[in-house]
Amino acid sequence: MDDLEAIKQLKARYCRTMDTKDWVAMREVFTDDVTVTGTGSGGRVTRGADEFMAFLVKLIGEVSTVHHCHTPEIEITSPTSATGIWAMEDMLRFPDGRELHGYGHYHETYEKLDGRWRIASLDLIRLRVDESPAPGS
Repeated sequence: MDDLEAIKQLKARYCRTMDTKDWVAMREVFTDDVTVTGTGSGGRVTRGADEFMAFLVKLIGEVSTVHHCHTPEIEITSPTSATGIWAMEDMLRFPDGRELHGYGHYHETYEKLDGRWRIASLDLIRLRVDESPAPGS
């Protein structure tokens, strides 16, 4: 498999493992020292895959989610590094019935470690968020 296809499959695995709450498999998509930034989306900066996974499980562990990523712009910058921008759409339904529908872009860097691509940095920038209150609110 070529590097572009491997990075596309990595991102598909990111979305699938998040939505199925397969946290062990999701941890494997990141480098150990990943930096995850959501400040463009009202979030925070998290450094380290284990810290990010703990944050994510707490944030959306009980939330029904659907993530889609489209139209990748991937550039291989060396035999072991690459950058990518992905259009994204996500839908979240919280246990109380509130819903969030978001649109934006993931800006990422990748590292190839031991022959496998992993996400080294991820910055989610939302362009639009539509929210619905809990039923009866």
